[in-house]
Amino acid sequence: QVDFAKNGKTYDVVFDAVGKHSFRRCRRSLKPGGIYVSTDPGFLLHVPVLALLTRWFGDKRLAMGMTRYTKKDVLFLKGLIEAGRYRPVIDRLYPLEDVVEATKYVETGQKTGNVVLTSAGTALHHAKCRTGERK
Repeated sequence: QVDFAKNGKTYDVVFDAVGKHSFRRCRRSLKPGGIYVSTDPGFLLHVPVLALLTRWFGDKRLAMGMTRYTKKDVLFLKGLIEAGRYRPVIDRLYPLEDVVEATKYVETGQKTGNVVLTSAGTALHHAKCRTGERK
């Protein structure tokens, strides 16, 4: 897997949906006028300062992604699911009692999809779940 921040290419937008890459790490991958967007809640603490600094002293921009869902969005997603046109990417399944192990795996930064916790009594739990099973 190639690291986009080290491949020498530049982008108009870098969207970090999981807080894996910092603005500092990504800024060289942004074109002049490019925008870095993060949804990481920890990012909220320093966004205002960084946003002002990048606006005043640089040619890159910083933005905070806040998700808002409308009823129309949810119905659209429901339609995709019912039509079989939406398939979530699930990396691993863990039973709820192994939440610590699941968290440690997520923190390694190696996950390539969602990590799902299942609870006893659910069909998914009984059908497929062994600790750390790849999906």
